[in-house]
Amino acid sequence: MKPPRILVVDDDAGGRRLTHATLKKAGFAVLEADNGAVALEKMRAELPDLVLMDVNMPVMDGFEACAGLRQLPNGEAVPVVMLTGLDDTASIERAFEVGATDFITKPINWSVLPHRVRYMLRASAAINALHQSQRRLSNAQRIGEMGDWEWDVRSAKIITSEQAARLFALPTECHALHPRDYFARVHPQDQDRLQDACAHAIAAAQGFAMEFRIVLPDGTTRCLHQQVELLEREPAGPALRLAGAVHDITRRRDSEDRIRQLAYYDTLTGLPNRLLFAELLVKAIAQADRHSRRLAVMFVDLDNFKRVNDTLGHKIGDQLLCEASARLSGVLRTQDALGRGRDDVPIGSIARLGGDEFIVLLTDIRQPQDAAIVANRLVRSLSEPVTINDTEIFVGTSIGVAIYPENGTDTDSLMMNADTAMYRAKAAGRGGVQFYDRSMNARALDNLHMEAQLRRALERDEFVLHFQPRIDLASGRIVGAEALIRWHHPERGWLLPADFLPLMESLGLIIAVGEWAIAAACAQMARWRDGGLAPIPVAVNLASTHLRERGLPEIVDRALKTHGIPPNLLELEVTESILLTDPELSVLVARQLGAMGVQMSIDDFGTGYSSMGYLKRLPVSSLKIDRSFVRDLVTDADDEAIVAGITALAHSLKLKVVAEGVENHEQLRVLRELGCDEYQGFLASTALDEHEFTALLWTLSSDELAPDLRGVITLPPFVGAAARCN
Repeated sequence: MKPPRILVVDDDAGGRRLTHATLKKAGFAVLEADNGAVALEKMRAELPDLVLMDVNMPVMDGFEACAGLRQLPNGEAVPVVMLTGLDDTASIERAFEVGATDFITKPINWSVLPHRVRYMLRASAAINALHQSQRRLSNAQRIGEMGDWEWDVRSAKIITSEQAARLFALPTECHALHPRDYFARVHPQDQDRLQDACAHAIAAAQGFAMEFRIVLPDGTTRCLHQQVELLEREPAGPALRLAGAVHDITRRRDSEDRIRQLAYYDTLTGLPNRLLFAELLVKAIAQADRHSRRLAVMFVDLDNFKRVNDTLGHKIGDQLLCEASARLSGVLRTQDALGRGRDDVPIGSIARLGGDEFIVLLTDIRQPQDAAIVANRLVRSLSEPVTINDTEIFVGTSIGVAIYPENGTDTDSLMMNADTAMYRAKAAGRGGVQFYDRSMNARALDNLHMEAQLRRALERDEFVLHFQPRIDLASGRIVGAEALIRWHHPERGWLLPADFLPLMESLGLIIAVGEWAIAAACAQMARWRDGGLAPIPVAVNLASTHLRERGLPEIVDRALKTHGIPPNLLELEVTESILLTDPELSVLVARQLGAMGVQMSIDDFGTGYSSMGYLKRLPVSSLKIDRSFVRDLVTDADDEAIVAGITALAHSLKLKVVAEGVENHEQLRVLRELGCDEYQGFLASTALDEHEFTALLWTLSSDELAPDLRGVITLPPFVGAAARCN
């Protein structure tokens, strides 16, 4: 360890040598300078551990040299001992003014000098350590955004650290302030609370902790946490001194608020999410229970959102959700405003559960009719079109309502029952409101059971095809058949497509069932061929999603080749909705099928989305007029005009026209006059199973029966009677 370095500055060479010898003998490293200027040069090169400085010297005296030392980097930490005459008090006072640490009077006591130097070094080290500790504390407080203060209650003064003053937005040079001035920038809404806490701490002689806000000069706020402890008190009396630590928790609070925002609010709409809604509902139920009041939970689901999302993209879908949430919130804000002035109007809040689902809570309703009024206003709010990027979008909404306590006494049951009622509203035609009743749960359980059975129906071979003949109006002969799927339910018997196809589509099973129907139709045509019957085309209905399956042409080709069926005998019927989503892919798949020789027709034409541009690009051979236009064809001039227009359009595109749902001779007469090519319906036959339709084909293959089919069709009596499903 290196010995301490002592710089001796004295113009007296003899005294300088004697000092040098005394200190060196005591183990110190000694440097010399004969005046202040030389001493400063040496100290600029390297600072000593201590300076012994004579006062009176030529060139530069000790006072000037001491002052110069204090200006050097880290020079303020070097102890300076001034050497003065015994009675020179003026020099001693001036020495302290320029920064001297201590003084020694002449003549020097040489035996005591080393001990005096060691003491000064130890004292200096302690002072430097204290200063360093204070700097570290100040830096730590600055970095950690903390400060401290001490309150002398007797003098009504708060001594504050620099950082505490900075946190309270006070001048940092103000270290002693009246409590009123120190807490002057506390937010007005927090002032009384803080003053009460301080008064109680003094009176009860105990500490406290609290959070409050500070208003900065620019008007922004800062959130502080203050911990106060007792330092001194009168015996069994009030506090005399308090100490406080203050911490800026603004960033932490901002982070907590951000975390809460992410945890409890929907990022797209800013509405509460499911988690926050559940918490609000728990509190609302508890309050309703205490005051014997009702509340309502309403599930709100947009009716056509998926179609918009799939057609126009997710960006437009997100804008639609924001607009929908704004409209729904607007209705509830109106209710809120009314609720503050009238006791009979419920107050509502809304949350987004995800996707296109919202949920509404109405508190303090007196009767279910109150909820019905609000629900109908919500429906009307979304009945008007939404305009996004100059495009008018119609969505609408379906709402299910559950009432507390009649329809549930906890969050799970109320939300589940409102959800069940909402699905009932959709099933009832959408755009309406349904209140929950217990029978809905039975239906929901029935749907679950149906879903499980439907998933196993294919592997259990429970689906069959029935066939409805397609008749040529000119000749009266059967020129084709439409294959219609039926489900032989293990418990309910024969089910029509309307009873299970929507559920099948929602479960994602429609593609697999469509593939089965294509294979089954080809297999049936092969059996008719092998039995000696003349081949007739068979049409299979496909969902719009089938034409977005790139593998469909391969599936069709495999079925045709497996059973040896010419492609022109298979017809695939699709609705106009194929043009709603990914029309380019649909046209590509359709053209691949057309190139194979497979026929295609547009089913239910005129009821959906019609685009002449895409229709022209599709390899379509016929248009099928929906039964809704045929039903009142004889009595409704508009329906007749629509059928005439579709027929003219089809013929201009060299397509055949097939009318569906023909039930009487008058309809048939008008269709013939309008130039319709083919028809199908109960007038000719209902859908028949494989054996009945095969028997019909054999019966009509006889020449003597052929005239009966010309003009007005008259099929053998067994045909209508044999039908199992209409």
